[in-house]
Amino acid sequence: MNLKQLSATLGLSQTTVSRALNGYPEVSKATRHRVEAAARKYNYHPSSRARGLATGRALAIGHVIPMSDQHDMVNPVFGDFIAGAGETYAQNGYEMILSIVDKTNEHETYRRLKQRRAVDGVIVHGPRFDDARPALLTDIGLPFAVHGRVSRYDRPYTYLDVNNHDAFAQATGYLVALGHRRIALLNGLEVMDFAQRRRKGYEAALHAHGIGIDPALMHTAEMTETNGYNCARHLLGAKMPPTAFLCASLITALGVRRAIEERGLVMGKDVSVVTHDDMLPYLQNGGDTPIFTAVRSCVRSAGRQLAQSLLHAIKHPNSAPQQTILDCAFVVGHSTGPAPRKDEHGL
Repeated sequence: MNLKQLSATLGLSQTTVSRALNGYPEVSKATRHRVEAAARKYNYHPSSRARGLATGRALAIGHVIPMSDQHDMVNPVFGDFIAGAGETYAQNGYEMILSIVDKTNEHETYRRLKQRRAVDGVIVHGPRFDDARPALLTDIGLPFAVHGRVSRYDRPYTYLDVNNHDAFAQATGYLVALGHRRIALLNGLEVMDFAQRRRKGYEAALHAHGIGIDPALMHTAEMTETNGYNCARHLLGAKMPPTAFLCASLITALGVRRAIEERGLVMGKDVSVVTHDDMLPYLQNGGDTPIFTAVRSCVRSAGRQLAQSLLHAIKHPNSAPQQTILDCAFVVGHSTGPAPRKDEHGL
């Protein structure tokens, strides 16, 4: 059954039926319920094109990925976030437009999306500490939501972020309580806002426990297994090696474990490791008992929630921005233990 036939069956105009199905406030509650019941009875699903014509919307959300940052495309965290956001889009009759662009054309891509009315809004990925995209999107009037935060942007905007500062402060404090004093931080790239917040949480916990900051123990790089391995291998070979590592991702932690085992050491006994775990279904941190002690959040759930916040902003343009900060769970696994005495493993 198409819209014309459904409208004839109900004795209503096509415009009224379309507006009822799209939640327009000028349609009475009784009429809306009547139309929705008929749509269910006759298994009617409006086409995206028809809905778009009725609402004046594109019914699509954009995700713009610069080519020079292609690590986002292969990063499993990005993939899981997109999967979660896609679930929300599908449930609300929206499609996703993924634009792969040259980094030098990224801002122009946002302008073209707005001018062509190709999308109703966009999600900003990988925000930097001083990211210029929120200001641009605000100026051109394209609704947006940020996965993360932008510290140097002070106008109200919709975002969803993990409490990175407190999560890494808690993880560092846990290692200090186990007797560790030389704790290495293997962070993500610190041009990224989340990585700066994690470093500040780590430093705050060390300060709170009277432990000095050692720059030699703080490293920033892409969160890959190879980088985790190379960095841990270097640090474990130093005259004063760390007894614990705090890693920005589970992938980095896997590289750290490889370096530990290569030296004939035992993770959790000779060297402790705490990591951030995004709870990826295809890269799980063990079973009932985690392999790694971790601060944990669900990136797929974050995708669902932020997509819903963006759709709310599109539907209610005058509403206050939704700003969500998710606390991490802390789980204890096999990768941590009391700090060993130096003579126990010869480091």
